[in-house]
Amino acid sequence: MSKVFNVLFLCTGNSARSILAEAVLNHDGKGRFRGCSAGSFPKGEVNPLSLKLLEQLHLPTEGLRSKSWDEFAKPNAPQMDFVFTVCDDAAGEVCPLWPGQPVTAHWGVPDPAAVEGSDAERMQAFREALRLLTNRIRIFTSLPIDKLDRMTLKARVDEIGKS
Repeated sequence: MSKVFNVLFLCTGNSARSILAEAVLNHDGKGRFRGCSAGSFPKGEVNPLSLKLLEQLHLPTEGLRSKSWDEFAKPNAPQMDFVFTVCDDAAGEVCPLWPGQPVTAHWGVPDPAAVEGSDAERMQAFREALRLLTNRIRIFTSLPIDKLDRMTLKARVDEIGKS
């Protein structure tokens, strides 16, 4: 039986981008990946537009919640194989550094929750964030992870974040 890789998506509020990434990976990862998400300063609730978009696309929303990254630093927490920050550098957000040995990368995505405007404009921002994350996740899940050394794997996940 092949290993299931644990992937943690980190963001500031853990209400939009990291939640979307968790849902997509758990759907598209087909049991090979387990996605989780957390925030450095969690909002405490998932953005309703995140949930609405996921439901429109028939992606599971059960169990999604806004939580602190501290939950994944506890001794009994699952060991992460990958940690991806999805906060946007341009927004000046503070993204935590993850201790330990997971392969890390920054996959910055503009914060759809920060977009102001009509409901349609706001939903379009969520769709765009989901599109970017889905593309990156699909490239990531197609990597031959078991066959790559750590340095090559790190370079590949960094490249994905720049695409």
